[in-house]
Amino acid sequence: MSKIRALFFAIEFVISVILVVFFMWLFNDKNRAIRKFWGRSQRFFGGYKLEVIGNFSDEANILLINHQSMLDIIVIEELHPKNVCWIAKAQIGKIPIIGKILSLPKMIAVERENKHSLIKLLSEAKDRVENGRVLAIFPEGTRSQTNKLLPFKGGAKLLVEKLNLKVQPIVIVGSDAMKVKEFSFKKADIKLFCLDLVDTSKENWLEATRESMQKVLDENRK
Repeated sequence: MSKIRALFFAIEFVISVILVVFFMWLFNDKNRAIRKFWGRSQRFFGGYKLEVIGNFSDEANILLINHQSMLDIIVIEELHPKNVCWIAKAQIGKIPIIGKILSLPKMIAVERENKHSLIKLLSEAKDRVENGRVLAIFPEGTRSQTNKLLPFKGGAKLLVEKLNLKVQPIVIVGSDAMKVKEFSFKKADIKLFCLDLVDTSKENWLEATRESMQKVLDENRK
């Protein structure tokens, strides 16, 4: 049953992204509303439930989010009140048609192996923040296959300290109901925890943030 659900959702997801790209191209000034509606529609087709614990901070301009599946992006797109700007792999933007999901709403595409991309990242991130966007990044750099967070990459630390950003950690529990490698998708109760703003004046703030996020995962492990 989970494989049938996964197949249905995969087909629906691809079609929905193509439609989102089309409508953002047609009504780009309303791209945030289109993405928010898309996120809500995915919950309808995916059949999962959502619960938010805590509140998104009005002051935060960067979110550090744990990453277990595509559902993490979908959930944030639906729930966050502001215009989120994802920092994503450049490879996504190179996919025909679907790649426009990054360029049309002015997300930030990063080539990790290219050192010059850091300059571009800082420049574009500064622009987005100055225009009222909230940056969103998966500090692990890739999906975790377990309930243990992977070591955080240095990109988040660089952004925060160079641009003097205010950080809010977000922990999503239950999004691993979607397992791409196993091609399965089970019904899920997904919880999103909005943690307090991070005190970035401390030297070890990034590792301390990772530990606080891991604690939430451990306490809510199913």
